[in-house]
Amino acid sequence: MQVKKKLLDLVRDKIRFKHYSYSTEKTYVHWIKHYIFFHNKKHPIEMGKFEIETYLTKLATQDKVSPTTQNQAVSALLFLYKEYSLVVHLMYGCALRMNEATKA
Repeated sequence: MQVKKKLLDLVRDKIRFKHYSYSTEKTYVHWIKHYIFFHNKKHPIEMGKFEIETYLTKLATQDKVSPTTQNQAVSALLFLYKEYSLVVHLMYGCALRMNEATKA
């Protein structure tokens, strides 16, 4: 039986594969998780530009985070959509299974 990895585990794997620092990993996972929870645990693949803009606007206007903090959130979301969409594209476009698409 094959165990399906969770999204945040895939993100961690990709960050480690790219040799990002542990603090970057923690920061990215935090912002990605925060983004998902803000949208009631909706999967990022079901969200797009509108949800990203809504989330970033909320950070700036309601949470009043600094521009630097908002940039961290933006970087995390860019990483998520850039790296994750690549994996999804490979899986569906090339008919790969999850373990084939995420191997280093």
